[in-house]
Amino acid sequence: MKIIKLSKRVFFALAILFTCTFFIFLSEVHAVFYQLITPEQLQDSGLRIVWQHKLPIVEAERLKQIFIIDNRIYVLTDFNYIFALDRDNGSPMFNRQFIETGLPMQGLAVQNNMLFFIAGNKLIEADVETGEKISSKELEFGITCPAARNNSFFYIAGTDKRLHALRAEDRVKIFKVAAENESVITSILAEEDFVYFSTDAGNVICITSSGPKRLWEFKAGGAVIGPIVKDGDAIYFASKDTHVYRINSLTGKFEWKYATGQLLDKGLTVAKNAVYQNIPEKGLVAISKKQGKIIWQLSEGVDLLAELESKAYILTSSSKIAVMDNEKAQRIHIVHVPLVSRHISNLLDSKIYLADESGRISCLEPIK
Repeated sequence: MKIIKLSKRVFFALAILFTCTFFIFLSEVHAVFYQLITPEQLQDSGLRIVWQHKLPIVEAERLKQIFIIDNRIYVLTDFNYIFALDRDNGSPMFNRQFIETGLPMQGLAVQNNMLFFIAGNKLIEADVETGEKISSKELEFGITCPAARNNSFFYIAGTDKRLHALRAEDRVKIFKVAAENESVITSILAEEDFVYFSTDAGNVICITSSGPKRLWEFKAGGAVIGPIVKDGDAIYFASKDTHVYRINSLTGKFEWKYATGQLLDKGLTVAKNAVYQNIPEKGLVAISKKQGKIIWQLSEGVDLLAELESKAYILTSSSKIAVMDNEKAQRIHIVHVPLVSRHISNLLDSKIYLADESGRISCLEPIK
C-alpha cells in the first residue's frame, strides 16, 4: 500500500481550507436558525426583508409584547425584560429588567426623552437612550389601564375608579376626577390642553388637562374596549354594545357608529386609510373613517400590520400576510409566514414587524 506524504505547507493549506469551509457551514446553519422569514417565502410577494434579529433570551423566556415608539422597537418578555432596538436596522440599544418576573406591566410610552410605564403598582421612568431607571413612584392604589402623560402631568387610572393627576416634575398628586356613575376607567389619552378617558360603563369624558373641569361627555351603550384613539378632530373607539364609534373630539357629539353584530373583545386600530376592527367569528373589517361604512371584510383577518397608499397588510389567523386593496375592496396577494406568533400594528410608515415567542424578529417592507 502506497502512503502519500504531505508537506507541512500542503497540510496547513488543507487544514485552513477545512476550517474555513466548516465555519462557513456553521454560519449558514446559524443564519437559517435565526431566520424567522426566508427570502424564498417572499418571492413574488412585493415584500423584502430589511433586517432580522434574535434576542438573547433564555430558553424558558418568551417574547410577550412589542411596542413601536418613534425610531425604536421595544420588546417586553414574560421575564419583564425590555429590549430596545433601532427599528430601521434592528441594532440593539439596551436591555433591562425593571421589575422582578411575575409582576404585571402596563403600557410603555415616551415623553421628553423618558420612558414611562406601570409595573405592579409603581410608576417607573427610565432614560430612553440607556434604559437606566430614573425614578420609581409607589402608588397607593391598583391600576386599571396604561398611564398617559403630557409635559405637565402623569394621568393614572386607579382601582378606586378615579383618574389621578400627578405633577410630572415631582409626581405629587394635584387632583383627581371620576365619572359620575363611578365606573372603572379603561383608557386614557393625554394632550397638552385636554385629557380624554373612557370607562367600563361606556363613558368617554373630556376634561381640561390642568384640573378636573369637565368639558363634555359621551355615553355609549356598553363598556369601551381597548384604547380610545384620537385622529384629527375625531375620536374612535370600540364598545361592548357591538358598535364602533366616531365622535367629535371638540364637542363630544356623535358622528357615526358601525354595527358589528358581535360582542367585541378587542380595541380598534386607526390608520391613515381606514379603521380596522377585529370581530369575533367574523374576522377583520376595514371601515371608512369618514362615513363609517364597511370597505371590506376578511374572515381570517386578525390585525393590521401596516399600510402603503391604498394597500393594507393584514396578519391572518393562519399566519399569513394578506395584502388588501382598500380602493378595490379585494385581496390581491397572500404570503405564508408560518413561524410568526407575535406582531405589532405600525402606524408610522409601511414597515412590517413580526416575531415569534423565542425572540426572533423580522422587519419587512413593501418594494416600491
